[in-house]
Amino acid sequence: MDKKRIGIYGGTFSPPHIGHVGAAESFSRAISPDELLIMPDFLPPHKQYDGEVTAEDRLEMSKLAFGHIENAFISDMEIKRGGKSFTSVTLEELTSPNSELYFLCGTDMFVTLEEWYRAPLIFKLAVICYVRRESDAEYDSITERLEKEYKEKYGARIIRIDSQVREISSTELRGALQSGSESARELLPEPVYDFIKERGLYR
Repeated sequence: MDKKRIGIYGGTFSPPHIGHVGAAESFSRAISPDELLIMPDFLPPHKQYDGEVTAEDRLEMSKLAFGHIENAFISDMEIKRGGKSFTSVTLEELTSPNSELYFLCGTDMFVTLEEWYRAPLIFKLAVICYVRRESDAEYDSITERLEKEYKEKYGARIIRIDSQVREISSTELRGALQSGSESARELLPEPVYDFIKERGLYR
């Protein structure tokens, strides 16, 4: 029997913007998952926690942003677990004999993957998929070298997903929302923008 293909796309999603959505759509087209788990984290290990917006707000915005994608499910696994959200822990919890895990990250994350908490376990438990945008061309020589190194050192399975996804700075986007700039509207799915305005988030 074929194993169930489970895609995993985690992030802060504060807020989820069109770049995130485009990455998820590219991921879905590339691996055709039986389930695509969109997973807002509780407290990312590598970022400052944004206390103004609750985990529940980010969960709801993720439902609004990604709900149209086929087989996409918004998972509150990491939010319910609490504490720092480590990918290796999440993958361990999702691992089963009947499923194959595909983990999505950006090129910027891919080049630091070896430094993550229990990185060898991440390589063991999941196929690593990274999105390469046109703006990531500067990383090409590094990613080619690292693909080879990760495979030789960890037996990593790696898929590069070329995408036209636009690069968007979440920090700059939050700044635009805070200042009331209309530029934020075009970077967000309309339901997410409306939700932010209704709740008065990122002021």
